[in-house]
Amino acid sequence: MSTLNINGQNHEVDVDPSTPILWTLRDTLGMTGTKFGCGAALCGACTVHLNGQAIRSCVTPVSAASGQKITTIEAVTGGSDKVGQAVHKAWVKHDVAQCGYCQSGQIMSATAFLKTLPRGKLPSESEIDSAMAGNICRCGTYARIRAAITDAAKALA
Repeated sequence: MSTLNINGQNHEVDVDPSTPILWTLRDTLGMTGTKFGCGAALCGACTVHLNGQAIRSCVTPVSAASGQKITTIEAVTGGSDKVGQAVHKAWVKHDVAQCGYCQSGQIMSATAFLKTLPRGKLPSESEIDSAMAGNICRCGTYARIRAAITDAAKALA
C-alpha cells in the first residue's frame, strides 16, 4: 500500500511500487486526464508535475512519488493554479487543440516551463521550443502552442 499526494489530497493505493504513476492515476484512481502515448517517455502525453517539475508518468514508478507532490492536468486547469489557468485560457484562445490527445501533456509542460521564468520575463521562441521539445503533437500545432505560451506569459507578466 502506497500513499500518494495527488493534487493536494492523499490517496492510498494498493499497487506494486514499480507500477508507473500513469497507470495508477488512470486505472486505479480514475483520473483519465493524463494520457498514454508511447510508454517510453518520448512523446510527453503523460506529463504530470512531481514537486513542480514536469515528468513523464509512463516511466516513473509509484515508488519514486512516495512523499512527493504529484499534480495532474485536472488541478492545473481546474483548480487555483494561476499559471495553469493562464495557459489553459491561451490554449482555448489560440485553438491549439486539433485531435487534442497530446494537449494535457503540452499544457503540463508549458505550465512547468512558465513557472521557472522570473516574473515579467517573456520567453523567446527558442526558449519555448526548447522547453516544449519533449512533447510531440501529431497534428503539428506547434506555432499555435508557441503563440499560446507567449500569450500566457504576457498575461502573467
